[in-house]
Amino acid sequence: MTTEHDLRLQARLAARLHDPPEKALVLMRTTQGHEGGTVRDLLGDLFPQGLTAAVQQACERADHWASAADRMAFPKRDDDGRYPAWQQVQFADQPVLIHPLTGQAHTLPPLANEIAPAHAQAIGTDHLRQYVIAGDLRRTALALWRFGPELSGDLAELWRLLPADSRVPDHTIHDHLDLTAALASCLAVQSDGGPALLAVSLGPVQDFIAAARSVSDLWAGSHLLSHLSWVAMRVVCESLGPEAILFPRLRGVAAVDLWLLRDQQLKAEWFDQQAWRTTATDANPLFAAALPNRFTAIVPARMAQDIAQRITQAVRQEALTLTRRAFQRLLQAAGMADRPDLYGYQQIERQLQGFPEVHWAAVPWSLAQAQDESGAVIASDSELAAAMQPFFDSQPPGFLTSTTWQHLSGGYKLEQGRFFRPNPGALYPALHELLERVLAAAKATRPFAANSEQGWRCSLTGEAEWITTDAAQLGLPPGQRKDTLWARAAGRFGIRAGEHLSALPMLKRLWPTLYVEDVRAHVQGEQLDRYVVSTHTMALSSAIEQAVQKGIAPPAGLSADPAALPARLAALVRQRNLRDWARVPSWLEAEDDSADNSAEAGERERQQRLRSLKDALGAAPDAYYGLLLMDGDGMGAWLSASSKQTPEVRASFHPQLQARLETRFGVDERFIQYAQSRRAPNPAWHMAISQALNHFALELAPTVIEKNHLGKLIYAGGDDVMAMLATRDLLQAAAQLRAAYSGIKPEEMGAQPLQSGRWEASHNGWARFEGRVLRLMGRNATASAGLVIAHHQAPLGAVLRALRQAEQRAKRMEGKDAWSLAVLKRGGGALYVTAKWGGPLRLLHELRLFLQSDEVSRRAAYHLTEWLHDVPAQAEDLVSSLLAYQMARQARGQAREQAPDLAQRLVKLAFDSEKHPEAAQPLQWLANFMLAAEFLARSSRHQSDASEPSHSTHLKEARP
Repeated sequence: MTTEHDLRLQARLAARLHDPPEKALVLMRTTQGHEGGTVRDLLGDLFPQGLTAAVQQACERADHWASAADRMAFPKRDDDGRYPAWQQVQFADQPVLIHPLTGQAHTLPPLANEIAPAHAQAIGTDHLRQYVIAGDLRRTALALWRFGPELSGDLAELWRLLPADSRVPDHTIHDHLDLTAALASCLAVQSDGGPALLAVSLGPVQDFIAAARSVSDLWAGSHLLSHLSWVAMRVVCESLGPEAILFPRLRGVAAVDLWLLRDQQLKAEWFDQQAWRTTATDANPLFAAALPNRFTAIVPARMAQDIAQRITQAVRQEALTLTRRAFQRLLQAAGMADRPDLYGYQQIERQLQGFPEVHWAAVPWSLAQAQDESGAVIASDSELAAAMQPFFDSQPPGFLTSTTWQHLSGGYKLEQGRFFRPNPGALYPALHELLERVLAAAKATRPFAANSEQGWRCSLTGEAEWITTDAAQLGLPPGQRKDTLWARAAGRFGIRAGEHLSALPMLKRLWPTLYVEDVRAHVQGEQLDRYVVSTHTMALSSAIEQAVQKGIAPPAGLSADPAALPARLAALVRQRNLRDWARVPSWLEAEDDSADNSAEAGERERQQRLRSLKDALGAAPDAYYGLLLMDGDGMGAWLSASSKQTPEVRASFHPQLQARLETRFGVDERFIQYAQSRRAPNPAWHMAISQALNHFALELAPTVIEKNHLGKLIYAGGDDVMAMLATRDLLQAAAQLRAAYSGIKPEEMGAQPLQSGRWEASHNGWARFEGRVLRLMGRNATASAGLVIAHHQAPLGAVLRALRQAEQRAKRMEGKDAWSLAVLKRGGGALYVTAKWGGPLRLLHELRLFLQSDEVSRRAAYHLTEWLHDVPAQAEDLVSSLLAYQMARQARGQAREQAPDLAQRLVKLAFDSEKHPEAAQPLQWLANFMLAAEFLARSSRHQSDASEPSHSTHLKEARP
């Protein structure tokens, strides 16, 4: 007997095979049509008895709805016939790919003579057939979803990007097949009520991540939320398949691959070349916090509430189970017995009540449909408009009043033609618009449950009782907690002496251990582990790298354990066989074990070790490190396609079709208005954004931070990145990261040209990465970053607050697309510099080089900033000439010759209100800019780049 689940699965799989992946290469080039070859052969293999009428109807309707949702429509004349020749575009002869987020067309070399239709069909059939698992439609559907776009050989990159429609080549065939399969599974069972859009959001986010005392806590908070997000998405994937998740895109995400291998039992050899299977260090993609805290899915309308409830139950049960496991591991480490009646279990139940918060909203597609006189299902906006009105106050309901919908709905009939009557797929933008408003309302009305916490509170958050085995211990003040669970476990799992944590901080502290235990068996090679680079190690990393490059041996007698090093430095240490440098950070921080173990003696010992290190290096190492927090600008506007940078409708069309439309309808004012309107936020738009963010976060961000620079990626999920870097690399890494986000050359953002071939921005929105072509957000998408330089002993909580504030300052810039740097000095005080990417960052780099030159006074920046206090604030020309004179006084030789031009550009930038936010105080901004450059120019932060001058000594002060 065929169950409803079986029907959905059959429809989902048949819909995935309704078009072959090679469609663009064979369309109009073979007598059997694109539905012969691969489609005919694979459907015959999987459904030898044929498809039922219900499944066929579901697939056909899903294909039509998906096409209407994804493709910008274009008109035709009444006498054109069904398939007019002027509309036809043969991709093999005129291959063009259009970047959906920029509208830029990229013309490829002709393919007709390179790829014969029969050859393309053979490739497609052979490729997909290897993922057919005889007698198992479920696993076959999963395998085709995961590996269908991944071809090996010369066609691999083109295969991933082949368009679904050669006339509108701004979305891939794989995107179209995903959407069609998702819709078909919701249309196969009549009682399901058709598809619905479901949005789910988990929280809290920022407060949960920010409650951190160490870099490990920071990573654990973000990774744990990403894990819980996957647990939520997994409920949908197990019921309806991973293609049901529209945003974010899940294909190629390591956690999803692990699920396919471990839980869905796909063949292990299919994953053997994936990085998460072969990487035993913490560069393993499984350690990336890759998934955002919210997602959008297509689900059967009848099942939407049930799925949302199962998601809530699943994520809360997962959090509870993990926290209990963490408590049990803590008991084991402390040598204490585990019993069900321990008070800690009661605390965990109470403190995790309602965690995580789960907010959801669902909008049924039935709001967007009606039946015409013949009984056919057509698009209708009457019910949808009524449903939207309460969420738009007095404003008209968004997409429904747009020029695009006025044309597609039949509101306008062109003078010389008409649009096809739309089906409900065309109203996806309005449905998504309503979904966002309903979800926002759900978040605004969330209930709060009060918990009773009476004992001493968590030493990290101060919000809940610390977890204990005995409730009586909660009355003990800090100095009397000698035999608690935490006192016994101190030194394990990163737990510090005196630290007593509540349930969620306890889970975060033990999450690295628990997660590695869960995934270790599925990673090949050496034993998988999670390494934590400390702030102290990061501060020392640039000095250690320079020493290793020069072949300098570390101080003798190092007895400490090796510390985890940034990935690039760890590889260099292994390559040069100077592994003892990894012991230096731990050696510097080691406690004095001599008889005289007073604080004074310990400090004397540390100072002696520091002097020994300074002697080995030839200079004092850096004591500061950098933190970076980058976030895409206006992501809400991008998702709603409401940005002024959204491409016009006509930009979606193949250039040949654009020209023909112009010939036929170019004098029709209504058509011109339609063609020049902004494209709608359809599923292909959302898929393109998600795929671009995946490429950025999962591939380019780790490369920029950990391979191009001395850094450690803390998390990278979507448009959010947090990383720790050596001070000298902070600004360059930020500029490269900003360029990678858009897919443009780093020099445009103020970074130095890339020295490594790991990735290369080749076009607006495109990049090459390890032989692959990545589609990114494009030039119109911008990002802003907060940057902090802090002493390695500064409290992390304070540094994180400064980081968030820096990011907010950057976001407050006109037009955003900015960076803001805070330098938190050990002796007190701070410097703040905020500016745009590009020119200001290049100028800061040039000023740093000037100040670190042997030809410039070591005190030059201080003399110049003191002098600025006496200069009239608004006299730009006077300031420029006087600064040039003063800078020349502080320099000699070639540096003196550079001073006038450098001074002029500095003053021009200081008085340019569009480049920085301190228009009312340009001289104060200029002083901070120069002092920040001086801080970066100090000898402990010099680049070890042979192209830059030597900086071993400095003049006291150069005089004319």
